[in-house]
Amino acid sequence: MPKRVVKTSLFLAIATAASHSVAGGFAINEQSISSMGTAFAGRSSSADDASTVFGNPAGMARIKREQVSGGLALIYAKTDIDNASGSFPGSNDGDMVPFIGAPMGYYVKPLNDNWSFGLGMYVPFGLVTDYERNFQGRYYGDRSEVRVITLQPTLSYRFNEQLSVGFGPTINRIDGELTSYAPNRATPGRNDGQVKIKGNDTALGFNLGILFEINDQSRIGMTYHSMVDYTLKGDTKIEGSGFSSFSGSKFDTTLVLKTPESVDFSITHELNPDWTLYAGSTWTRWSRLEEIRAVNKGVPAQLSPGLGNIVEEQNWHDTWSHAVGAAYKLNPQWTLRAGFAVDQSPTNNTNRSPRIPTGDRKVFSLGTAWSPNDDVTIDVAYSYLMEEDTQINHTSASKGNYRSTYKNSAHGLGTQVTYRF
Repeated sequence: MPKRVVKTSLFLAIATAASHSVAGGFAINEQSISSMGTAFAGRSSSADDASTVFGNPAGMARIKREQVSGGLALIYAKTDIDNASGSFPGSNDGDMVPFIGAPMGYYVKPLNDNWSFGLGMYVPFGLVTDYERNFQGRYYGDRSEVRVITLQPTLSYRFNEQLSVGFGPTINRIDGELTSYAPNRATPGRNDGQVKIKGNDTALGFNLGILFEINDQSRIGMTYHSMVDYTLKGDTKIEGSGFSSFSGSKFDTTLVLKTPESVDFSITHELNPDWTLYAGSTWTRWSRLEEIRAVNKGVPAQLSPGLGNIVEEQNWHDTWSHAVGAAYKLNPQWTLRAGFAVDQSPTNNTNRSPRIPTGDRKVFSLGTAWSPNDDVTIDVAYSYLMEEDTQINHTSASKGNYRSTYKNSAHGLGTQVTYRF
């Protein structure tokens, strides 16, 4: 029993927490509210404000005035669980993702005609899943909370009127907490064994961007977000009758995990003074997530090898997302935006867990920007995410069976303020 409990607890330490992010896998898209209004189409080519520090560092070359942008995206997710059945009794309330907020902040300062400096703070990965205490699938996943916060100092250089490049190292802090249960077969749902894992790490990566301005109306961009290699260190605590006299014990834990690199391509075309069109695609190398490997130290012989060296295969696959969008300048003060995106899920039917019950998705977005004067712009955006139904089908000698159908959707609402000095 202990071996399977811990394997479930360590299952996809980061990804488990992001089953309803408005991006594939466990990535979060909401690093810019101005881009959110077009479903992030044109993210690496628009360079509308200081949030280009994330979208494309080379885009800072288009910003002529020192400016600061800050915002917050709120995500409300809804899940219906249907056709549930399992070896043990329990509830299937769904709606396991609480109301979540993702902050962002950016600063850009042109240094001269060629060089610009920028600084960004944003959330690239994370979110939370938290099922009810008596969830029927609790032996395959209960609570997951993971946060990744990134700080990115950045420089861009303009070679000429057409070509610009940008580069920024990323300093990434990850914190996580995971909980799972093991069944007490005598009285299921009562005195279950529990495993709680906490860990954190800080690791380095980088963002690299290229922007080519074909003419005054059209530009193309490409941004590379690097892989980040984490080694989370923390502790594993076990409790409950399933662990007999070892209940309450803690063990030092090390968990190795890589967040994937991605490449974003996009084009922005100003059709006329009123209309601007956007299109873009993002490739993400989720296939890096072949397995999760964790090591617990100081485990008593009675619990080893189950709590020693733990490997969980994931077998995720690479994905593409595609988006199109448009902006209409209603007058000098108001701009309206809209966008549509499709996004593949990296999960597969064999390994999909209640922690990550995601499928392919479609995203519809609307946004607006209000500029009362040349110094201030306020962006507001709304997104609706709709996922295809996904199936959970797990069988285990120790945890029993659990089968269900997940119907997921989410609403995103964000606002951002840009001030130019």
